Amino acid sequence: MAVGEASLDPSTVPAGKAAARAKKPRRKSLFLRRPFFSLALLVALGFVLCAVFAPFIAPYDPTAQSIEAMMAPPGPDHLLGTDSFGKDILSRIIFGARYALTIGIVAVLIGAGGGLVLGLAAGLSTGWLEWALMRLIDSILALPSLILAIAIIAILGQGVDKVILAVGISLVGPFSRTVRSDVLQVKTQLFIEAAHLMSIPRLTVIRRHILPNVFFPLLVQITVRISEAILVSSSLSFLGIGVTPPTPDWGLMIAEGRGFVSFAPWMSGMPGMALAILLVALAIVGDAVREEFDPKLKRAQ
Repeated sequence: MAVGEASLDPSTVPAGKAAARAKKPRRKSLFLRRPFFSLALLVALGFVLCAVFAPFIAPYDPTAQSIEAMMAPPGPDHLLGTDSFGKDILSRIIFGARYALTIGIVAVLIGAGGGLVLGLAAGLSTGWLEWALMRLIDSILALPSLILAIAIIAILGQGVDKVILAVGISLVGPFSRTVRSDVLQVKTQLFIEAAHLMSIPRLTVIRRHILPNVFFPLLVQITVRISEAILVSSSLSFLGIGVTPPTPDWGLMIAEGRGFVSFAPWMSGMPGMALAILLVALAIVGDAVREEFDPKLKRAQ
């Protein structure tokens, strides 16, 4: 065998180099590895599109009443039936998606913003200030989100803006706890100690080194908490202390139809099904995002 040919003989190639030359198997995309996530994401995007283009998709005005069509069962004129005032349920469900997603997203952003400030302060402070902030966080976490939101609504009153604020405040505690734990882990890293030894200002260290390491896990938590915010807001409306009629809110629609469930089950069943489908889809999407991008889970694996 010629010298040039011998150099191409696989047996003469060292094992380490042969392994390096071998192509690594290409990792499948997130959508192929998680088919349920892909399906749930499509469902959630469908609700988002319905919310955005509700005036163009809904066949009727969601607040228009019709005496002739009172409690009409599902049919060609009203695909999902009507309620006790003759309002089209399909139109109200489509517009209800707009209220549900708006309340859920804005409330979560309020909770995340408050949790970021409170968690940073609790994680970076020491002594009596840290103790006071932790007791504040513990007092928020002591009550379930729904109970705390009910107490805030009792003070502020009813309305969409009040529901958003109440749900947002009720979520400050969980976000604060998450941010504080991340801050405690980051501030013990060597690069933070090196920054302090170089006499870099404290605010610069927080802005350049601590916030970037805390912000991404916070975004992951936001995707997980949206479904919880929607559920709490719908529960408030169902109890009669959230959104006021005739707003097309799913929780309010379920509450209005519970008195007719024996002979007109579509009045509560249709909005209840829409709420359940959206919550399940958002929960699957949030869990998949958390498992894929949460640094804590990756370190545990």
